[in-house]
Amino acid sequence: MPRDTVHSSPSSQAFRLDRMIARVFFGSLLLCCALAASAADNDWRFEVTPYGGYRFGGEFEIDEASASYDVADSASFGLILNLRHQANTQWELLYSNQSTDATIDSGVAVQPTVDLDIYVLQIGGTYQGEGDKVRPYLAATIGGTRIETNADSDTFFSGSIGVGLQISPHSRIGLRLEARAYGTLTDSDTDLFCRTGPDLNLCAIRVDGNLLGQFETLAGIVIRF
Repeated sequence: MPRDTVHSSPSSQAFRLDRMIARVFFGSLLLCCALAASAADNDWRFEVTPYGGYRFGGEFEIDEASASYDVADSASFGLILNLRHQANTQWELLYSNQSTDATIDSGVAVQPTVDLDIYVLQIGGTYQGEGDKVRPYLAATIGGTRIETNADSDTFFSGSIGVGLQISPHSRIGLRLEARAYGTLTDSDTDLFCRTGPDLNLCAIRVDGNLLGQFETLAGIVIRF
């Protein structure tokens, strides 16, 4: 192979994708702020909430092996779009991304890791309680979760449920604080996590078809227009 031939690694491609998404987020945020500034108080139908959070937990059990892949806790970010339905209900579209890694827990001294990107796209709704300055709400969504590694990628059915508070719910700009639980149904024949090496030769071709559960806390800026 010629020396001047350059190939982009999966990690560098993921980094460029994250930068592109971040630019879209900042551009959308500026646009929504401009639209919100021109709206009258309590005269809006849409909410846009860019957020940052931290996601915990997650484990892939490997079928017919005394080992598992443990997903590392890490930061997450996303975007939530809401459309007013009635006085206390909204439609909701959720996008979330977590860049992390999974470590093989097999009881050996060397524990190889696999880079992991988890993308969530779900649709559902929220039910909001009463409140002037602070308004509690319940959110529920269903959709898909795409899991990408440097070896392969796959998409699974998933859902989430969250509880939170909206601060300044009757203003054009507010704050959203939330705790959300995610559940992803993994297939029994995915080959996402194949790892071989001098100290370990383990391939999770048959991941046990259990629920991948994760928990996330987040804070976002709510922009209404």
